[in-house]
Amino acid sequence: MFYFLRLYLIPHWGYASTNAIAYQLFSLTSFIAMELNSQQRPFSIKLWPPSQNTRQTLVERMTNNLTTKSLFTQKYGTLDREEAEENAKRIEDVAFTTANLHYEKEPDGDGGSAVQLYAKECSKLLLDVLKRGHGKEDNKELVTSVNTTALRESVFDISKGQRTFIEADEARELLSPLKEVGNSFTKICFSNRSFGVGAAQVAEPILSSLKDQLKEVDLSDFIAGRSEAEALAVIKIFSTALEGSVLKSLNLSDNALGEKGVRAFGALLKSQKCLEELYLMNDGISKEAAQAVSELIPFTEKLKVLHFYNNMTGDEGALAIAEVVKCSPLLENFRCSSTRIGTEGGVALSDALGSCTHLKKLDLRDNMLGVEGAVSLSKALTKHAELREVYLSYLNFEDDGAIAVVDALKESAPHLEVLEMSGNDITADAAPAIAACVAAKQFLSRLNLSENELKDKGANLISKALEGHVQLKEIDLSSNQITRAGAQQLAVTVVQKTDFKLLNINGNFISDEGIGELMKIFKKSPGTLGPLDDNDPDGEDNNEESDEEGGADELESKMKNLVVD
Repeated sequence: MFYFLRLYLIPHWGYASTNAIAYQLFSLTSFIAMELNSQQRPFSIKLWPPSQNTRQTLVERMTNNLTTKSLFTQKYGTLDREEAEENAKRIEDVAFTTANLHYEKEPDGDGGSAVQLYAKECSKLLLDVLKRGHGKEDNKELVTSVNTTALRESVFDISKGQRTFIEADEARELLSPLKEVGNSFTKICFSNRSFGVGAAQVAEPILSSLKDQLKEVDLSDFIAGRSEAEALAVIKIFSTALEGSVLKSLNLSDNALGEKGVRAFGALLKSQKCLEELYLMNDGISKEAAQAVSELIPFTEKLKVLHFYNNMTGDEGALAIAEVVKCSPLLENFRCSSTRIGTEGGVALSDALGSCTHLKKLDLRDNMLGVEGAVSLSKALTKHAELREVYLSYLNFEDDGAIAVVDALKESAPHLEVLEMSGNDITADAAPAIAACVAAKQFLSRLNLSENELKDKGANLISKALEGHVQLKEIDLSSNQITRAGAQQLAVTVVQKTDFKLLNINGNFISDEGIGELMKIFKKSPGTLGPLDDNDPDGEDNNEESDEEGGADELESKMKNLVVD
């Protein structure tokens, strides 16, 4: 439903009043509802909440409204792109929080009033920011101050401050705000405080009374330092208290759960039918624990975020997690890094990811998928048109695997912003394929190919591929056996990009003379060139590959046009 609404959010707001915009949205909402009702659809219409895509589209539209000419910007002036985007994100977040709190008080509605409020808040804050004019700090304070009350009402967080044990007496005092009649808490965070059995028993009736209104629960790192027996007892108490809640987000990270811990959370996990985010990072998830996760989470149809990190899943565990992924068609953000997964598990996960066509962020770093796993992953990547960030470092891809992956990405993911493939034993032989992929990604802002063996040939090809990329901000080609010629080519390519932030070419084989030339190139923006303390000027012949395919002549021509006064 919101797919249609997002096309009309704040359309040409400079020529309409806030009320007119809100009325237009409300009218459109009613129109769509009437259309669907006329078709006698056998389901209820829900216009709230908006999808993440919708929210991002709104941010982009508001950014454009703050930077382009209109009746209002002619009167108050425009903002630069970076400042506008920063304010647009804050405005959308405030408006969403306000509208969401409104919706949660009447969850049986279709969300039309929440949409109307969302639009009105965005329009009002947008105009306030323009009237305030330039000045990031002033506008930040303006937008943040509006959001303070809403956040205070919706979030209960005891994670700040020193990490401590909590027993019954302290728990009574600490959790007392949760007992206040009519409180609006929808999110609780108990992270960084270790609950004993006594404290858990104090929390149990409080959580039971709140579970119908809670949407987000963070129980990460909440049993640290407890014996296994006490930790399991605490987990079961919390699990029982929250059983039957309708959560959107559940964070159980940093608890060294293992299989026993996962099963102790069984009552809570089994009861979740609307979960959108699940975090199980650094939890000692072995193959047995992974199987328990697969068994105890029967409803994953709405899951959008699934994060594993630093677990002991292995290939057998990956097979179980693959079953969860396979049954999560709406998955947008999947992290399964540092989990000891090899080729067999990698292939299973890759096959499962093929069904997740809405994926935007993928992180599989620090596993051992190998070439076979990379080839399997490449097949899945062809289906991921919405990918924005891809983290595939330290996966033992080698040239064949890397080529398969970048060839797939070249044909998909048109809006790719981040690509990381460090430490994959990639040589210059794979550089043409990588360069072809990079050239096709005009939205690319960060590229990390460190700790490979691309040498000057690879650096030169990638430099050329990045020449027209206006959104590029960071390149990391450290530890790639690059010499003076390749380093200069990279430097000349990035130094003239307006928003570029960092070139990391440390740990290469750049001569002392080459270092001096780099310093001259970055004379006006020294902070853009990363440190060179690990560079080895004697590592290779300084002229290696510098003349290949006319590279030296081309570089000399560019250097003549480069002004570094």
